[in-house]
Amino acid sequence: MSTVTSEPSFLATRTGKLTLALLASVAFLDFVDASIVNIALPSIRRELGFSVQDLQWVPSAYLLTYGGFMLLGGRAADLLGRRRVLVTGTVLIGLASLAGGFAGSPGVLVGARLVQGFGAALMLPAALSILTTSFKEGRDRNTALGVWGGMGALASAAGVLLGGLLTEGPGWRWVMFVNPIAAALVLGGIFRLIPDDRRSASRSSFDFLGTILATAGMLLLVFGLVKAPDQGWGDVRTIAELAGAVVLLVAFVVNERRSRKPLLPLSIFRVRGLAAADVTQLIAMAGFFSMFFFLTLYMQNVLGFSPIQTGAAYLPLTVAVGIAAGIASQLISRIGTRPVIVAGALIAAAGVYLLSRLPVDGTYLSNLLPGMLVMSLGLGAVFVGVATAANAGVPADKAGLAAALLNASQQVGGALGLAIFTAIASARTTDLLAVHASRAEALTSGFHRALLASSIFLAAAALIALRTADTRGETGEAAADPPPPVPAPHARRLMG
Repeated sequence: MSTVTSEPSFLATRTGKLTLALLASVAFLDFVDASIVNIALPSIRRELGFSVQDLQWVPSAYLLTYGGFMLLGGRAADLLGRRRVLVTGTVLIGLASLAGGFAGSPGVLVGARLVQGFGAALMLPAALSILTTSFKEGRDRNTALGVWGGMGALASAAGVLLGGLLTEGPGWRWVMFVNPIAAALVLGGIFRLIPDDRRSASRSSFDFLGTILATAGMLLLVFGLVKAPDQGWGDVRTIAELAGAVVLLVAFVVNERRSRKPLLPLSIFRVRGLAAADVTQLIAMAGFFSMFFFLTLYMQNVLGFSPIQTGAAYLPLTVAVGIAAGIASQLISRIGTRPVIVAGALIAAAGVYLLSRLPVDGTYLSNLLPGMLVMSLGLGAVFVGVATAANAGVPADKAGLAAALLNASQQVGGALGLAIFTAIASARTTDLLAVHASRAEALTSGFHRALLASSIFLAAAALIALRTADTRGETGEAAADPPPPVPAPHARRLMG
């Protein structure tokens, strides 16, 4: 009578635990960026002489190259080797951050942020694909994705606190200087723990036309979304930018159908539930990104919180998200990803709806904390659930590409949400100021409408999630690679 031995658990080994800790550190390094930089924006504006309009390019330059080069970064990881691409991206982030910390003019800082975004577009898909190929489907991968998701959400919220402490302490430049230090530590771990999977892809392996079309299309799309609130949605430039992006991306799809070595093999969308997972991520991110943005503005511009007070206000949220992510990773093994994602999105929508009713004279304990805690429970569940559903069954040779698709959905979703909801909030605030309402009342009313729209987007994400793969992490499922969680707002200051 033969006995069947199951494949040993990599996560149960010391090397497996250290590898997961390393990859979680990479996630933290990437996800902390948006929130830690946003808190420093007023100080950056004063010291470097940014105009209010140009200040938006400090966060948006990062987003532009991050979203624009994401597909290229994911495919490069599959073709050239994940460790090689991970190292390249980490080095670029460290060097660009160092240059940004020493910046003496707006142009130098924006240029550094553009390079940072490109480094992140290489680093994150590579790290995420290493995670999904290192930990086998089932309990190990569910646990690893739970840690990844919890770390992403933790970093996004913790960045607000760190940004406040650094800005009010040694100064805003240390918001940039922490990255080179973190990158050096991460690089040591990469060379020690991640096997060298170097591949020698030939020139014929690269779809150069597809790369140009995809990158140009994504860059123009994100650029158009970032500029839309300033230019106006009906402005000729906005329409031309978004239409141009659509033309380029349609041309990209046509090219991929004909190419022998496509950058994005369209067969990947045969993986059950992958497209739905990507769209769920995009719509949910639109709601989550903007929620962080408007809450931060409400606390600072209406309630008068300092940067440190604003950061401290998010601490309970980070704890709740971590707990929710851990619970979600366990529930997935029992009830599957689809119920977790749908329930999480609905819970998050309810929490953001509560926040959409914030009063002008609100208090943290009575008005902010309840909604934030409810929202955070849904946030942790959505990130872990989508990541797992999007990972199940993706072939190892397309893991980087699948990660890039979901990460690109996150970045485009964030840009889309801020573009739409900032326009909604600004229009309402401007109307009330025109009839001589107080600034606090006008801002709060604008935030109400934007947060209500955010809650509607999260409810819509729950409906779309009904089409995602319902997996418990079993080997043999079909889906695709994950995205990272909650990034806090990148964006511009609303009404100053």
